Amino acid sequence: MSIIRINGATKKYDSKTVLNNIFFKLDKSDRIGLVGKNGGGKTTLLKLILNTEELTDGKIEIDRDITIGYFSQFCELDGNETIVQILDHEFAWVHKLEEELADIESQISNCTNDREMQTLINKQMTLFAEMEQHDGWNYKYKIDTVLTKLHFSKAHQHMPVAQLSGGWRNRASLALLLIKMPDVLLLDEPTNFLDTEGVTWLANWINKSQAAAIVVSHDRAFLDSVAKRIVEVENNRLHEYSGGYSDYIRQKKINIKELEREFVHEEELLIMEENSIKDRAELQKFLKNNRDNKTNVARKLADISKKITPLPAETIVTTLYEGVRTPNQIVNVENVSASYGDTQILSNVTFELFGGERLAIVGHNGCGKSTLIKMLTGKLKPSAGKISWGASTKVICFNDALDELDPDDTTGHSVYVFGDAYGAANKKINKFLRLLGFSDRDLTEKIRNLSGGQRARVALAQCLLSGCNTIILDEPTNHLDITSIQGMECALVNFPGTVIFVSHDVFFIDKTSTRLLVYENGSFMNYSGNLTMFSTNSIAASH
Repeated sequence: MSIIRINGATKKYDSKTVLNNIFFKLDKSDRIGLVGKNGGGKTTLLKLILNTEELTDGKIEIDRDITIGYFSQFCELDGNETIVQILDHEFAWVHKLEEELADIESQISNCTNDREMQTLINKQMTLFAEMEQHDGWNYKYKIDTVLTKLHFSKAHQHMPVAQLSGGWRNRASLALLLIKMPDVLLLDEPTNFLDTEGVTWLANWINKSQAAAIVVSHDRAFLDSVAKRIVEVENNRLHEYSGGYSDYIRQKKINIKELEREFVHEEELLIMEENSIKDRAELQKFLKNNRDNKTNVARKLADISKKITPLPAETIVTTLYEGVRTPNQIVNVENVSASYGDTQILSNVTFELFGGERLAIVGHNGCGKSTLIKMLTGKLKPSAGKISWGASTKVICFNDALDELDPDDTTGHSVYVFGDAYGAANKKINKFLRLLGFSDRDLTEKIRNLSGGQRARVALAQCLLSGCNTIILDEPTNHLDITSIQGMECALVNFPGTVIFVSHDVFFIDKTSTRLLVYENGSFMNYSGNLTMFSTNSIAASH
């Protein structure tokens, strides 16, 4: 039975149509993965359901007494209260019952009349039953569990929300929503700023919840875990696909011939995505039967990784990298440590990178991944140890490029004049930008008018066309749509230089990395292989 119904809804901003005559139903306990390009109308759809945006035409019906909770990727939580205090307010009814029980207990201890005593005991039993029915006794455990799984330290738990960083405020907002437990969850990029453990816990929480959910996410493994169907916002319309993300990829490839010209490379990206999904499934199956035979595992991984005839999309990328010269020695990190005040963040991190390797740095929030990135980019000096870059290494940082974009420049010009793109044929650059999801109209837009995801794609294009042989990226998939991530993966996999990145996106890590630096048991360990292999081996070792 549907609890939200959208009938013939249209939304325009001035003369621009974002959603056109859409129809949609959400059932009880439904799980919807909402996907589409940046700026395509995903967040607008959520705001229409929330009634914070007005329809241009059509109707949205929501059943009475339905509570809706909304998580935005841009947190509005503020104030001088701590997250513990904010969450505690959600259990005001528990505190009221506790006060009543304390009052009754006091009356019972002073009561001498048998009839009054029985009345008090009956009332006490009623209140006990109410607490039991709504699980009121465990409210502190619920708060502690949510904050622990979202990796709130004691310091963060007792810090005023206004003093938290943007990432921690986002997590505080998510914690509040999970504690509220509404009937419908509207989640806009909930996995941003979460590590892989946090993403897994959130997926399990959603699946155990009785709430219906509409989830906007670029995290494909997360969508596979929670979605019962995928709804894609494309060309101002909604297109539904049954099953999770992997099912959507298979079904979408069948329908790809109907896409417009601006999606000319999307079929190739979907083929790459489908091949990657098959490779992951094949590797997981193989590992279960060959955990102890390292030779067989290495041979199987080599077979999966064999180069096939490149797709046209890959050729577009590789022709732009012809000027990149990659040395053998990239960087040597020796026993590096880092501290903030008296707190040690990193201890004795050691690894060496060579030309063409793609290193994924993986670990839970707070383990020092971003600190390591800051040391590699020179923003932070190690408290001990040494970082030695090769003499011919040329490094560019994606996050710096993003911060340094000129808001008054246009998208096209900011790329055309950057690095090796300057002097290259515009036709080649335009094909590359189209692969990253930019239309001809997008290229004339000023940076200040772009969405967060669009600006991230501009910075990525600059990095890939810079002529540098080493690219460093810290959570590059945050705020990107899935198609943009697929284009990024294609570009990075075919990049002849070296890539160092931090990510919690399992699909992205598996498709892009050749090596891992994994935080486990209090330290970073080097691992040759992808995250699927590492996770499978870790599970086997634990048994």
